[in-house]
Amino acid sequence: MEIIINKKNKDLALPISIGSTVEGIVVARERSALYIDLGVLGTGIIYGREYFEVKETIKSLVVGDKIFAKIVEMENDEGYKELSLKEASKELSWNKLKEMKDSGEIVKVKVTGVNKGGLLASLDGISAFLPVSQLAPEHYPRVADADKSKILRELQKFIGKTLEVKILDLLAEENKLILSEKAKAEEQTKENLKNYAKGDIIEGQITGIANFGAFIKFPLATNDTDVAIKDKSEIEGLIHISELDWQLVENPAEVVEIGQIIKAKIIGINNNQVFLSIKILKENPWDEVEKKFKKGDNLKAKVSKVSAFGAFVEVMPKIRGLCHVSEFTSQKEMEEKLKTGETYEFEVLLIDPKEHRMSLKLKA
Repeated sequence: MEIIINKKNKDLALPISIGSTVEGIVVARERSALYIDLGVLGTGIIYGREYFEVKETIKSLVVGDKIFAKIVEMENDEGYKELSLKEASKELSWNKLKEMKDSGEIVKVKVTGVNKGGLLASLDGISAFLPVSQLAPEHYPRVADADKSKILRELQKFIGKTLEVKILDLLAEENKLILSEKAKAEEQTKENLKNYAKGDIIEGQITGIANFGAFIKFPLATNDTDVAIKDKSEIEGLIHISELDWQLVENPAEVVEIGQIIKAKIIGINNNQVFLSIKILKENPWDEVEKKFKKGDNLKAKVSKVSAFGAFVEVMPKIRGLCHVSEFTSQKEMEEKLKTGETYEFEVLLIDPKEHRMSLKLKA
């Protein structure tokens, strides 16, 4: 943006043209016109449509006030430079917003509406959007089945609330801003995680359950052991569904429940996100599988589930083998020969404890 500063002391004016933003001082006001002293650049005037579009703003101006305006006409019939306060304000707003984005400034916005993708707000008169993915962890809608209508109902609870956010992106062509609440939270998380590292064992509280895993909050690393976990929980991490137990977990709620206090091990810290495991603290039943079975062995086991690609067979507590559908002429034959809850005799085709895999074949 080109801004020409009011320079009464200078003999020469800086080069200006239509579209230049200039600084001036209010020197007079008529019923439908505002006169601006532009120093060596002469006198500017805001009138007509440009006046009425910002009438409310002009009401608050008094002689001597300093303003910025954009030149829309270099010289009219009366010798004045025609100015636009609205256009300058819009341009200055975008420049101000860009500075806020570049500096990472934290700003407060009031949520005015929602859609399925996130929250709606405005900043400096510019429409703003806060995507669901950019919500802080504690505000992320915890909907176990990822139902969009349920997510929308959770988001509607934010209408009227004020959130602290950062500007993530400026879409000037669409006259819209993209905001992030998570960016602010990530800075705090980064600071909070300084005293934690991969391999640390923490104790925390399950705060949410989703179809992909469970969220757990745990306290800042501190020597203050007298404060209850629920009072000093500051960091939230994710226990992925695959890290809940050694057995196949279909629903995280089968393993943990909200409010439960558990121990977990940090298995990764990436981009200020903490990933944890509780199965790693449990005895690995696969360590016993290789000792007990080998390829070619026969065993009797119960079918726990039949799916399109095969039947899961409970070989040992928390150990499931797979009798693949390819062992049958068709899926229909498999479903006829294997029933959930029934016990059959199987042959061991493959054991891979490291990959937690065991392949089986139904004995004739």
